[in-house]
Amino acid sequence: MAQRIGGEIGDILVFTEHDPVFTTGLRRGAAANLVWDSARLAKEGIAVVQSNRGGDITYHGPGQIVGYPVVSLAPRKDLHAYLRFLEQVLINSLGSLGLAAARREGKTGLWLGHRKIAALGVAVRRWVTYHGFSLNVNANLDHFQGIVPCGIGAADGTVTSMQAELGREIDLAEVKVVVAGGILETAAGVFDRGSHG
Repeated sequence: MAQRIGGEIGDILVFTEHDPVFTTGLRRGAAANLVWDSARLAKEGIAVVQSNRGGDITYHGPGQIVGYPVVSLAPRKDLHAYLRFLEQVLINSLGSLGLAAARREGKTGLWLGHRKIAALGVAVRRWVTYHGFSLNVNANLDHFQGIVPCGIGAADGTVTSMQAELGREIDLAEVKVVVAGGILETAAGVFDRGSHG
């Protein structure tokens, strides 16, 4: 991020898969949405980490793509537009892969009805973004039972994955290509830039 702030590199997108971890964001009360005790966390092999991103508590683990765009928003200093941009990229990407995800009034992330398939949590320093999104591709959905995901109770929705929705294991590399292409394609129109690094 320091290199992007200093103008040494252009915008980049980093994909990763984490070892099982619950991360708490900066939202007040996020830690209260951890359901499992330390014995259960140890049994499941899940760490708990405080994060400096926005939002509540979430899960990251194998089978989930986590995308970290490191992007300068200096040309258009609008964090809400950036969040809508990320949502639209994921909506378009999931659509091209056979799932009709959508925004849900009053909730962050992307949904298939009342089933959340992607979460967003961003942070900005000097108008350069870090953190980003997580997309449940082949994630272990049982691990979400250890938290109240993003502070959303069972009455408000559940968590799903591409694998659960499509009934088959999904190629993570294919999804990464589609999402990365969607970011490049969508960014030019949203942020009025001619090229992206």
